[in-house]
Amino acid sequence: YQRRVHGGVPAAQLSKEQQDELLCTYAALILHDDGAEITPQSMTNLIKAAGCSVEGYWPMLMTKMIGTVGMDSLLTMGGGGGGGAAGPAAAGGDAAASGGGGGAAKK
Repeated sequence: YQRRVHGGVPAAQLSKEQQDELLCTYAALILHDDGAEITPQSMTNLIKAAGCSVEGYWPMLMTKMIGTVGMDSLLTMGGGGGGGAAGPAAAGGDAAASGGGGGAAKK
């Protein structure tokens, strides 16, 4: 059994940088969900409690981004990894909803 992340890639095959970013992302999400303050120290403590470690700059970088952009804004932005399927439906707009889309004609 292998955990798959980042588009189905096994976690063990991610680069160290990708693993560190993912760990910090999960830590920030956990802290946010818990209503706790998201600080470099709280992220580091959570990551260590999970038995993992990241390069020292990652928690600081992530908390700076969260402080600048805002966690709620980051959550609504999405990561873009799974958004491809929504593109064609969104392009159809009202035409798709009213049945006047550009699909094949019924015979």
